[in-house]
Amino acid sequence: MYIFFIGNVPLPVTPGRLQIKTNNQNKTINLINEGEVNLLKSPGLREITFEAMIPQVRYPFAYYSLGFLNAQFFLQYFEKLKADKKPFQFIVVRILPRLVVPTFTTNIKTGLEDYTILEDANNGRDLMINIKLKEYKNFGTKIFDYDPETKTATIKITRPTDTAPDIKTYVAKAGDTLWSVAKQFLGDGEKYFDLMRLNKLNSNTLEAGQVIRVKE
Repeated sequence: MYIFFIGNVPLPVTPGRLQIKTNNQNKTINLINEGEVNLLKSPGLREITFEAMIPQVRYPFAYYSLGFLNAQFFLQYFEKLKADKKPFQFIVVRILPRLVVPTFTTNIKTGLEDYTILEDANNGRDLMINIKLKEYKNFGTKIFDYDPETKTATIKITRPTDTAPDIKTYVAKAGDTLWSVAKQFLGDGEKYFDLMRLNKLNSNTLEAGQVIRVKE
């Protein structure tokens, strides 16, 4: 089972294809008498593309953990993501049949770059939306401070552009496990034992709507 989350909203129908591209920032230069050499640099921001089906009617194969949400909701939601100009989490939870622990989880802070609405008579009233996300990395305003007496310089970050909220509780969604919650909030699914102790639980499974403490 695959579940795609854009922010805190799950897609009702899992896209059939997901592409995550890491852009290369290496640079090739030509040295005299040496020929070409490749300067290796840190990778660029990841780009995520997929096509999502947004149903206008209920389907038995769709995922409705938040109840039935029609195309109008998603169109307004995507517009809000663009208008807010704030990053959000893109999460893909992958769980094999009969297994409680996900095989692995994609969790990337992103921004909404583009989306294209496709209407086709073959899809009836349902919409297909091509979505492009781009990885977001926090950065801040820096001040260069030089002391002429000691001839030393310091760099200070004075204003981070994005400050994560101090989240202490989480409301579980359908398909969540303590492993996936630990992966999302603690950065490591193996830390689900910490959540078990914190919440005095004896199982990795969760029920939709269950409130979990993720911090003391």
